[in-house]
Amino acid sequence: MTGAEADRRHAPAWRGAFGRLWSAAVISRFGDALRAAALPLLAVRLTDEPLVVASVTACAHLPWLLFGLLGGAVADRVDQRRAMWAVDTVRGLLVAGFALAVGLGHASVPLLLALAFLLTTLQTLFDNASTALLPALVPRAALGSANARLMTGQQLAGGLLAGPFVPLLLGAGAFLPFAVDAGTYLLAAALVASLRTRPPEREPRPAGGTLRAEIAEGLRHLWRDDVLRPVCAATLLCNIGMGALIATLVLHVTRWLHAGTTGYAAAMTVYALGSLAGGFVAQHVARRTGRARALLLGGCVQVGSLLLMGTVRHLAALLVGMLLLGTMGMVWNVNQVTLMQQRSPAPMVGRIASAFRTASTSGAPLGALLGGAAADALGLAAPALLAALLFALSVAALIPAGRADVPVVVPQDGSASARATR
Repeated sequence: MTGAEADRRHAPAWRGAFGRLWSAAVISRFGDALRAAALPLLAVRLTDEPLVVASVTACAHLPWLLFGLLGGAVADRVDQRRAMWAVDTVRGLLVAGFALAVGLGHASVPLLLALAFLLTTLQTLFDNASTALLPALVPRAALGSANARLMTGQQLAGGLLAGPFVPLLLGAGAFLPFAVDAGTYLLAAALVASLRTRPPEREPRPAGGTLRAEIAEGLRHLWRDDVLRPVCAATLLCNIGMGALIATLVLHVTRWLHAGTTGYAAAMTVYALGSLAGGFVAQHVARRTGRARALLLGGCVQVGSLLLMGTVRHLAALLVGMLLLGTMGMVWNVNQVTLMQQRSPAPMVGRIASAFRTASTSGAPLGALLGGAAADALGLAAPALLAALLFALSVAALIPAGRADVPVVVPQDGSASARATR
């Protein structure tokens, strides 16, 4: 059986549960991208204080640090499908109320901060429940293809399609991006509610069991797994590096390269296109190398990309670097999530997923601070070189996982599996 035939045979069916989940995820991401772009623009209209404007973004990250692990533990306790559509319904109503307030002229900075905080707090449950639900909707052999399709669709909707709509909607009315976002939440909730899945089968919890004890159990499993532990550490290092790069990228492009806002827009567009390409090749890379080694390969290419961006003072070098960074970043994301789902016991997927996401979220703001300090002290090319160093450290952290990994194989009987020693 050829690799292409294997991918087709074990890819999830578009009709049925996976197709509805994919549609819900893509529709919701489109609305999220509209809101994410519109919130800071609305904040700038309401205040000229940079710290206050930055606080809107900070409030969108803080709940992951406060409630990320708790959201994973709750996701492992409840019916994930019901949790997802209930959360999306509440988020849709919240954003609809905010859109109404904006339309009536009652928008304020405290209201923006509260909305950003509440939406991300609810997201800690939704995202972990979604990760835990997917293995119940598609065969285990199709998890890699399912994750690639989900992430590629979300990148297309949020990274490319939503962007041009933001100025058009804002021009027609400041409330419109939020009204559309509310509609996407409610439509996604209806799609998820229509899924027909059995309630998850779980062993009875021990008497006196607490969420704190369950969170600790998930963290212990993550720490003891010879593959997931280094992958989680490497992901944290990568996100610190990306935080350093993205926070200062506009300065890198407009001041160091003197490429202006057009160059910055080109860099972000190329990165999005690279991410789409990565979604198409992620499974092919994993089939050739194994999932942990796919991460190793992606990390090595990203180190080279960052070194190119930090040493060659030309827009073409930046665009090539961003293209490779986006491609290998998606290869990383698809295989990291799939690896985590495959190696996690079903009752712990939510808790282990929350540990990964909490690490990712905590890394980005730390990286932003480090990137700003490096640019100030060492020059505008320093954040890219700092990111290259952090990515190199992540590759070193992954070496133990790569030794335990073997390629994704397709036996002659047609039942694909991803074998790895534990």
